[in-house]
Amino acid sequence: TSRMIDSLLTALGLRTGRFTSPHLQRINERICLDGEPLTDEQFVDAYADVAVYADLVDQSQEHPLSFFETLVGMAYAAFADAPIDVGVVEVGMGGTWDATSVAHPDVAVVTPIGIDHANYLGSSITDIAIEKSGIIKSGSRAVIGRQEDSVLEVLIRHASEVGAPIVVEGRDFGVESRLAAVGGQQFTLQGLGGRYEDILLPLHGEFQAHNAATALAAVEALTGGRELSIDAVREGFG
Repeated sequence: TSRMIDSLLTALGLRTGRFTSPHLQRINERICLDGEPLTDEQFVDAYADVAVYADLVDQSQEHPLSFFETLVGMAYAAFADAPIDVGVVEVGMGGTWDATSVAHPDVAVVTPIGIDHANYLGSSITDIAIEKSGIIKSGSRAVIGRQEDSVLEVLIRHASEVGAPIVVEGRDFGVESRLAAVGGQQFTLQGLGGRYEDILLPLHGEFQAHNAATALAAVEALTGGRELSIDAVREGFG
């Protein structure tokens, strides 16, 4: 979903920074500019930008910065140095207490929540939803993918408490139709601002169509809820 959002924003002519985890082959993948991982030189430069501050924290605090926290600092430093127009930041684990949550998002996206990292986040899906709802902050707009009813209730309640408007898949946006296609799938999406027909996505699986609907709604929400250029949407998903 993060990659789809990144690609759509790029197709709209915006400069992006993307932070995701874990990496699949090389650690550089975690921090991307304009859809491409940092070069080795850029990665080292990003570390150099935060190394002094990391050392100060390690010397003054009981607990040193973690591997993940340091990478988040590197990502934000790289984004500032670029500079980027939009940052697409995937939470590492949970939400409220995740290192990425120091950012105050214009749009907070919650993909389908399941039981994961239960030893840290809680053993029930509602406990996990409470922790993950923490990325929705005052001033954000929340875009919510398909959820179990109990999870949706938690997210709606938190959004109401912080005064964040919320849009929900299946109510405000969604997948209208989908067909298998050569090398992927073709679908029609109902977005927040318009209806987008005959979109080709070179990925398989019904879940990827729903990821696409969520990504589209996130980008629409960021741009004020208006309809996007169909050419840009097709280019981004392509």
